[in-house]
Amino acid sequence: MGDAPLVHEICVTWGDCDPARIAYTGRLPWFALDAINAWWEAHLGGDGWYQLELDRNIGTPFVNLSMDFRAPVTPRHRLMCEVWPSRLGDKSITFAVHARQDGVLCFEGTFTSVFIIADQFKSQSAPPDLRRIIAPHVRSG
Repeated sequence: MGDAPLVHEICVTWGDCDPARIAYTGRLPWFALDAINAWWEAHLGGDGWYQLELDRNIGTPFVNLSMDFRAPVTPRHRLMCEVWPSRLGDKSITFAVHARQDGVLCFEGTFTSVFIIADQFKSQSAPPDLRRIIAPHVRSG
């Protein structure tokens, strides 16, 4: 089992909400993806998806997103997104995200992407240097 999840804080604002005064459903995957990018930045010395794609020619397009909604997300409290890699395959990585407000689980999900050579959009194995960074952090649950 890996180390503790990264906790990424998101300020949910009025502009994120619909007339029912809760966050638009479409914003919830965005919050999760923002947390995953923060995980990459925290573990790659400040580099996230942008730098992976443009500077290292490594793409990670998503092949599966799965989310369960547990409680409404509102602007009343910061959204605390716990994120960690839950699986590292030969050519794929799955992240888990659990998002809470004021201690209440609002949503949880898994997000799987594959490693590609970005400028060729061709599948590749997880680059060895990334595998060395990711592997110690993989944890289930």
